[in-house]
Amino acid sequence: MRRLLVAGLLVYLVPGAIAAQSAGPRSSAPSLSLDPNQTWVLPNRDRVNEGTVTIISAPVGGVTSILMSDLARVVDNDQIRVLQVIGKGPVQNVVDILDLKSIDMGAVVSDVPEFYKLQYNLPDIASRLRYIAKLYDNEIHIVAPTSIKTVFDLADKKVMAPKDVGFYAARSIFSRLKIKCTFDVQTDDTLALQKVVNGEADAWIVSTGKVMPIARNLKNEDGRLHLVDIPYDARVQDLYLPSTFTSNEYPNLIPQGQKVETLAASTLLISYNWPENSDRYRRVAKFVDAFFSKIDEFDKPPRHPKWREASISATIPGWQRFKAAQDWLDQHQHSAVSAATESVEFKQFLSQQNGTSRGRLSDAELVKLYDAFLEWKRNQR
Repeated sequence: MRRLLVAGLLVYLVPGAIAAQSAGPRSSAPSLSLDPNQTWVLPNRDRVNEGTVTIISAPVGGVTSILMSDLARVVDNDQIRVLQVIGKGPVQNVVDILDLKSIDMGAVVSDVPEFYKLQYNLPDIASRLRYIAKLYDNEIHIVAPTSIKTVFDLADKKVMAPKDVGFYAARSIFSRLKIKCTFDVQTDDTLALQKVVNGEADAWIVSTGKVMPIARNLKNEDGRLHLVDIPYDARVQDLYLPSTFTSNEYPNLIPQGQKVETLAASTLLISYNWPENSDRYRRVAKFVDAFFSKIDEFDKPPRHPKWREASISATIPGWQRFKAAQDWLDQHQHSAVSAATESVEFKQFLSQQNGTSRGRLSDAELVKLYDAFLEWKRNQR
């Protein structure tokens, strides 16, 4: 299965390529001055409200909340304001995006619709939502005693799977792999891990971006615990990507120089499927233009390294893209491909493709090769 493309260079390859989305009526109030030697002016209330969007993230300390802080810092100006709302996790975020009047967007993991199908008997919750972009990969962490070698050894065991950060992935994976066990979903993530440390449970599973502080900081001097292998079984390949943990990432849980196989799902920025003529659609569309136009800024220090996995053009199976996001991509991709073909890096890439020549490629073949070029660029970094 082809790994989802990282298109962070889309705007980098085409500097200044910015298309303005319709954002409704605009205030005549002047832009905010940041000159410390001038008198500052309070912004116009209507203008502030028409450019403000809310994004529900995840508990403080995890990757999602950090990335949303980065997002606000990069995108915010006197016309766009991003307000982060701390959420419980991706399953609850779906409910909040659908039902809370104040929420425009939220972070949801791509395997959550599978959980809604299994646990809520709702076969197509994603049809009511639209994704804007892939933010990063969410890796599946299983901590257990070293006697548990792989996920299959958890059959008939007691597994701590916190409801908001682990159970949705565990339910999907264990169902696909036909592993039956006893889940504890009520205990919070830190206490759940402590129960494994105390010997009161056999394993702890969460889905979150690496490196996870709770797991990284776990004291394990006697080496009794470790991260458990999850093989890339054919039964999960339509829902997950292969990933690994290294001893550099978790030196307390992986012997020096070794790796552990795991699975990953894509954390997505999701919106409700707002009607195109609505104010909410216009505000989210305005945000999309600001976010996509600055996507290259997220790949620079001091932004979180997980931004390197972001993609504004990745196609996510089972999800439909927010229309304003698709419109932006349609307007910009041709220019990006044309610019890439003239770059030294693209020519270097072509030279490694068995003598592929730019002149012999159709437009469709060139776009496909451009996607592969973006993946190659990410791997070079």
